[in-house]
Amino acid sequence: MRVEIKARNNEELLRKIDQLLDEEVTEVYVNLRPTKEILVRILENAPNVRVIGCPPSLYPKVSKKAIHALSQMGIKLIPVGYSRGRPKKYDEKTLVLIRRMVKQGKKPKEISRELNIPLRTLYYMINGR
Repeated sequence: MRVEIKARNNEELLRKIDQLLDEEVTEVYVNLRPTKEILVRILENAPNVRVIGCPPSLYPKVSKKAIHALSQMGIKLIPVGYSRGRPKKYDEKTLVLIRRMVKQGKKPKEISRELNIPLRTLYYMINGR
């Protein structure tokens, strides 16, 4: 079972760890930097945990000794990235197709009509901004 714990500070996080974790939990995500105290509390409340996730921006700040100790116990500490901002409207396949069509010598207006993409958007995608 996966549990996601979000808090504003360490005290609140520790309280939520005590409330939400039990033996059934195998995966935990915390939104704050996992300090030694937080990691110990997670292991006390969820002895069967195998994966602990944290934000990618905080992962480099976690003690290397703590990461090594967890890995020796068979527990992975991993950075978990949640995408932020507005989702992309056009996927990577569309971008590759557009680049291929440009290389073939097609004009942007032709590509725009063919793929039903606004011309201004197409120029933006071609110029790679």
